[in-house]
Amino acid sequence: MPSTVLWFRRDLRLADNPALLAAVETARQDGSDVVGLYVLDDALWSRAGRNRLAYLLDALRALDETCDGALVVRHGDPRAVVPEIAREAGAREVHVAASHEPYGRRRDDAVAEALAEDGGRLVVTGSAYAVSPGRLRTGGGTPYRVFTPFRRAWLEHGWRAPAARPRSIPWASLPADDLPAPPATEARLPRAGEAAARRRWHAFLDDGLAGYDERRDRPDLAGTSAMSVHLRWGEVHPRTLLADLATAASDGAPADDVASFRSELAWREFHADVLHHQPASRTRSLRTVVPEESWARGAQEDERLAAWTAGRTGYPIVDAGMRQLLATGWMHNRVRMVVASFLVKDLHVRWQRGAAHFMEHLVDGDVSQNQLNWQWVAGTGYDAAPYFRIFNPVTQGTKFDPDGEYVRRWVPELRDVPVARVQEPWRLDQPPAGYPAPLVDHAVERRVALDDFQRAPR
Repeated sequence: MPSTVLWFRRDLRLADNPALLAAVETARQDGSDVVGLYVLDDALWSRAGRNRLAYLLDALRALDETCDGALVVRHGDPRAVVPEIAREAGAREVHVAASHEPYGRRRDDAVAEALAEDGGRLVVTGSAYAVSPGRLRTGGGTPYRVFTPFRRAWLEHGWRAPAARPRSIPWASLPADDLPAPPATEARLPRAGEAAARRRWHAFLDDGLAGYDERRDRPDLAGTSAMSVHLRWGEVHPRTLLADLATAASDGAPADDVASFRSELAWREFHADVLHHQPASRTRSLRTVVPEESWARGAQEDERLAAWTAGRTGYPIVDAGMRQLLATGWMHNRVRMVVASFLVKDLHVRWQRGAAHFMEHLVDGDVSQNQLNWQWVAGTGYDAAPYFRIFNPVTQGTKFDPDGEYVRRWVPELRDVPVARVQEPWRLDQPPAGYPAPLVDHAVERRVALDDFQRAPR
């Protein structure tokens, strides 16, 4: 019996999955069944960080359970594997959600061409976003370069209601490859899977949404949703979150908290839209903000980068964030901005080096979000923070970790330091044993960064 293929990528779920519904409908019309496929892409596997790979393997096991054990996992190049699966299944159609990253778009074009040679077709339904990248345009017909008008257009455009989960799915099975052994990682990763994502989200709605706008910048508090990893792997769709937010608002949730969370989702979609239109922004600055000779090089760059990645800069809020990343594969968003500013504007290391380290360790590592957030901090992106906005790590620590709880959690050398000095321990008469002195003087490096900015060609 011929089958229809559903090719899972960044949509590791059954609920609110329009591509799945399209595949099931095709199977119903043909009187056939559905092959659920995931391709462990050699090109992506070889350059993904260990934390993301370990999480992905857990997510695939969870997805396989929801597919009644019928998920087909194959290793290799999707350009060869997907047409091969279609031939094995006798499938005329392979259903997918759209991919908008540069590599994904090239891959899908090649797969569509290969399927067409066999008389088949790639059917694209939906995407990983509430409003697909590339859909919104300014009044002049150009892509948005500023977030606030993008968000306004995004809200006015709106989105569909979440797609229903199929009542039944006629899964078919084909021979599958074994999942590889998970890569060794010391990070404490969150539980993977659609069910875990739903539990996490509903716990946040119940206990975290009220007060979110005020608490989300506090790394010492459990003030965020921690949904970024589930969104990255598509274990939940942002459309589902937006629908639940609307329900919460109608049930009396504070308007500021709902609007604040909705804006965070809008930032995610803005960055995806920028990458869609500017694929080179994955590695290249969209704007030049300082002269080329401003950046650290050689041994100095290597030494500074090594201290930063290890959480040994001597600035507690920076070191706490970098150690949290190594221990958990995640970092609080406010702290991500602080550590990124410190690397680029205090240590004068290019944003691309920091972005690469984040992608190596972040479980929620996502090309558009990671690269464009780094460009935002570095002042090189669209609607970025101006280069002359330089985060003071002491001020940031004092404001957002006022009791030093976050710092003490991740920097044990500082656990006995009093609150008054926990963000600047070098001011103690006896500095804490084992903790380094500041790698640089923030006040000095701030002046250097501003001077570099003034020297840049305009």
